[in-house]
Amino acid sequence: MIAITEDDFDPGAYIDAARTPDNGGIVAFTGIVRDDGIISMELESYKDVALQELTLIRDEAMARYGINSLDIIHRTGKLAVGEHIVLIVVGSSHRKAAFQACEYVIDRIKESVPIWKKERTKEGTRWVPGEHNPGSG
Repeated sequence: MIAITEDDFDPGAYIDAARTPDNGGIVAFTGIVRDDGIISMELESYKDVALQELTLIRDEAMARYGINSLDIIHRTGKLAVGEHIVLIVVGSSHRKAAFQACEYVIDRIKESVPIWKKERTKEGTRWVPGEHNPGSG
């Protein structure tokens, strides 16, 4: 599954769904809003392009690492500390490919998917720097 949603998700449900006879390993990464001085985070996306890019990333990872399954869920909207931001679940015959694919996917998301993060602090707001954030090019 590839999704961009304002709704929270249950990582365990996606991990359980990846538990198939051909998967000898499942690797999951869950990005969570951390308390490093922020009060909340707002995420915006160019949804149609972001979904296309996530699909491309999934297809690249599956071909490159020979994995069996890959789910990517990314949140948008206003999120509080402790809430889920992103979930990547990789199912593979072997652990090494699953770990490599998971790392590849999160790195590619950061590089090319049009999702922007604005952090709210006591002092105000700030865009999280990155190659695909507004005003960074």
